[in-house]
Amino acid sequence: MPTYTITELAREFDITPRAIRFYEDQGILAPSREGAGGRNRVYTPRDRTRLKLTLRGKRLGLSLSEIKSLVDMYESPKDTEAQMHRFLSVLAQHRETLEQQREDIEMSLSEIAAHEEECKRLLAALAERPASAA
Repeated sequence: MPTYTITELAREFDITPRAIRFYEDQGILAPSREGAGGRNRVYTPRDRTRLKLTLRGKRLGLSLSEIKSLVDMYESPKDTEAQMHRFLSVLAQHRETLEQQREDIEMSLSEIAAHEEECKRLLAALAERPASAA
């Protein structure tokens, strides 16, 4: 079975070793230790997959607790139906949050456009004024 060092995983996923250690602290990864005093972390294919899923979840905007919950679900093949329902629930909640953010962004962009138009109108009016009025 292949193993990976922290440097190899960091390079592969373009993240820092510190980020990987953070995911360990959060209980998402659990490498074994080798070398003098257990200094060297040794990651298994399972750790690599969990890291990959974690980074995918982060790109989706999920929180670390949501990611950990979902990644942990796949460790236990006990009840696939319950796992799928939980995953759908997390995705639905996340979709709702993103749709609200999109609505807020669209409203802000609309307000910015209105302010831009007003500024352009005022600048055009100033430009049309006779030089003696300036």
